Formats: sequence, C-alpha cells, structure tokens
Amino acid sequence: MVQPFHLAIPVTNLTDAEAFYGELLGCEKGRSDSQWIDWNFFGHQLVTHCVEVMPSPPSYNGVDDHAVPVPHFGVVLTMSDWQALANKLETANTEFVIAPYIRFKGKPGEQATMFFKDPFGNALEFKAFADINQLFATNKIS
Repeated sequence: MVQPFHLAIPVTNLTDAEAFYGELLGCEKGRSDSQWIDWNFFGHQLVTHCVEVMPSPPSYNGVDDHAVPVPHFGVVLTMSDWQALANKLETANTEFVIAPYIRFKGKPGEQATMFFKDPFGNALEFKAFADINQLFATNKIS
C-alpha cells in the first residue's frame, strides 16, 4: 500500500470548495472548521484552507507541445476511472487548461492526461497509464 500524501492548498471560499471538490470531483468531506476542510482526495488527504487572497497564479512550462501550469497536483487513476472523470468534467462544461488527450504517444511514459483549475486558480492534473509500469519510466522523452 502506498502511504497517503497530505497537501494543503489555498481557497477563498469554502462553499465553492465543497461544490468543486465534494460535488464535482466526488471527494468525501472529512473534518472541517470555519477556515478549512479535509478531503479524501482519491485516498490522500487534501486540505482546503480559506485565505483572503490567493497567491500568485501558476507559471507555465512546455511539455509535449502544451503549456503545463506549475505548480499543479493531481492523481494517477486507472484508465477507466480517468475516462469517467474526463467525461464527467466535459459534461459539466469544465474549462480545461489542457483538454484530455494521450501524451507521449508511442514513447516511454505514454499517458492519458488532462489539466484544469479549481474555482480559485489551483491547477490540477489527472493522468492514467495503459501500462502502469510506465509511471516511473526512466527513458528520456525527447
């Protein structure tokens, strides 16, 4: 079993955080307070902390001819769970930073990926591998 990670991120409104993380992404709500909410983020602990002002927006780094927001966070899903989430987000008219597609096609580390932001500008990436053994592939991509 992989030990769960803990990540705390800023948000400016906990009601909007509940709608995004709880309703749209389907994360189970855990402990909460007037300033934060714990989430079961696909088996990991994500905490949304309410702040008055969000930090600077992300920068972008070129990967596979796409502008990837940095920082970002997310989860590696099974391919079927990734596709189900992509369909759910598309149905909800989510604005993607990078729409769902297959990255590094035919190369080491080939993966399905998508990027989008939460209502506060935090960037998320969800990915999946047809061959999970490629998760930590060491071959150089380019």
